[in-house]
Amino acid sequence: MTENRHMRTWTEKKRIFCKKLVLGLASLSIFPTLYAAEEQFNDALRAANASNLSLLQQYQSAMQNDVLGYYPEYWILNTNLATQSPASIVQFAQRYPQSAMAEKLAADYVEEKVKQADFSNAVSVLPYVTNADRAESCAVAQVRAQSGDPLVFAEFKDVWLTTNSQPESCTGLGRMMLSSPLMTQEDKQQRLWVQLRAGQSGQALATAQGLGLNLSLSQLNSIQANPLNYLWSAPKASAEDQAYLIYALGRLADTDLNSALSAVKRAAEGTPQSVQRALYRAVGYIGGTTVMKNNFNREVLNALDASYGLPFSPEEAEIYARQAIRFGAWESVIRAIDAMSVSQKQEDRWQYWLARASEQRGDATSKRSADAIYKRLAQGDDYHNLLAKDQLGYSYSSIPVSREPSSQDMQRLNQDIHFRRAFALRQINAPASYINREWNWAVRQAYLKHDDGLLLAAAKRATDMGWYDRAIYAADRTTKQHNYQYRYAMPHKNYVVSHSQNAGIDPAWAYGLMRQESRFVTTARSHVGAGGLMQIMPDTARLIARQMGETYNPAALTDMNTNIRYGTFYLSTIQGQLSNNSVLATAGYNAGPNRARRWQPEFQNMAADQYTESIPLLETRDYVKHVMTNATHYGLLLGQGAQSISKRMQQIPMRNTQ
Repeated sequence: MTENRHMRTWTEKKRIFCKKLVLGLASLSIFPTLYAAEEQFNDALRAANASNLSLLQQYQSAMQNDVLGYYPEYWILNTNLATQSPASIVQFAQRYPQSAMAEKLAADYVEEKVKQADFSNAVSVLPYVTNADRAESCAVAQVRAQSGDPLVFAEFKDVWLTTNSQPESCTGLGRMMLSSPLMTQEDKQQRLWVQLRAGQSGQALATAQGLGLNLSLSQLNSIQANPLNYLWSAPKASAEDQAYLIYALGRLADTDLNSALSAVKRAAEGTPQSVQRALYRAVGYIGGTTVMKNNFNREVLNALDASYGLPFSPEEAEIYARQAIRFGAWESVIRAIDAMSVSQKQEDRWQYWLARASEQRGDATSKRSADAIYKRLAQGDDYHNLLAKDQLGYSYSSIPVSREPSSQDMQRLNQDIHFRRAFALRQINAPASYINREWNWAVRQAYLKHDDGLLLAAAKRATDMGWYDRAIYAADRTTKQHNYQYRYAMPHKNYVVSHSQNAGIDPAWAYGLMRQESRFVTTARSHVGAGGLMQIMPDTARLIARQMGETYNPAALTDMNTNIRYGTFYLSTIQGQLSNNSVLATAGYNAGPNRARRWQPEFQNMAADQYTESIPLLETRDYVKHVMTNATHYGLLLGQGAQSISKRMQQIPMRNTQ
């Protein structure tokens, strides 16, 4: 023990000595060979966090030939980014072409310049922004528009009609679009009505001015104070009157949906047809987006039906479709999908629901059309693809042949600068944000080149390291050659199978949930405090421990065996509380059993795919789809025979039968 302590002391002294030597050599512009780049990265990061530019410049010189050597320069440029010249950003991007941090630097720079309304200096940087997120895309669009490319506005109609919270760059883009000659009077009218129903009085006033309408802020405030009272005697003659009417109905729906549903017919009487539709749309939209507060209501779908003929924004069309799916209103489903944008309606989920709705018509032509869609979808292996296989009666009994990377692929992996950065960062335990950015960027570059061999090589090496989340991320993106052992990893198999069987649940389901919850990261911790492989909340773990007759230990959640044991026990408990239905239990695991129960149908049983698609929380809706898809694949990998996702998704019983 004493010997080990002395050895650590000597190692630390040597590290400090090497570090001092390197800094001294760096000041002489001599590249050091004694001090590992891995250690320098973390030290340089500390210098960056302290905004120590002089020290960063020394690291820039010292690390210039290392795999992580571009980071000090990135941190230097990122300090006071808005004051940098566009030439310095372009030069960095050209020195490190198609790299993760060059792309990030360029995107962040454009955002900063847009905040300053300095569009001209952002123009030369645009070609280096190749993977923009929502905020960055809107910033890029502003620069393009200011540079004489007005057609960019056509790509951002969803921004134009969005009333939910969105990045400031998108809000700014919307304001810019307001003055564009490409925005027609009808476009502006639609934007005004959307803003009025959302209660966005300030933005609505600006839009109204563009239409030549003179709305009063004091009148809007007066209406908001008592919208129902205003509706009883509201004038309807002028365009201003009709705008106030929409505002009042939207404010009423927001606070008392049932009263708004009762008032909409009377409010619409005597107004132009387009205004009538806008009034019904306001109530239908608000009802469709407040299911968490107001529950499902068939009258909401009726209002959306009555609004048909007025253009739908992408969000409105999806709300309409989900409400129609919930109530099995198949003709409304078809109308909602028909109202979507071309790209939107081609998504697998809406193609699936178009087929589901079409075959309900019963005629031979509709049946053939539905079958053709199902056959197209059945070629894939995601959620709606698996559902389509079942609709056609196709057997899912074998996975694709698992391809292994060749020795040449493994060699190319060693030479790929993007993956080398990612592996180097993980080796030195760098912050996860840097590791994942480099890894995801490396995967994206390989995916864009359809380089399945490189992706499989990365997945294999990550799997061998026990780095399952990134292995899955890579293996998920192969296009022709696949390896389901990497894509659907099964670590801790003996524990998962044993504890699942003890809890009376399907181990394929447990694996499917675990893959979605943590990607098998034992130390995973969510923003709300859930931890471990099955992401168990501390309060839930305390309850489980008590029910199992154990003493709760907070450290137990990071123990692989305990986490799996607790998680499978809890999943079994929820399943027992929710009619032994795996879809309800999956929703309950994510959103809580009470919510899953509250979303059950009241008057008749419902198909599980309808229940899932109508879940009002996007996170839970996608969660259920992913878990059931995962479980179907794991069933095959665990040797359970031919799989059917529909058999896993049993009919949802009525709430009032329990």
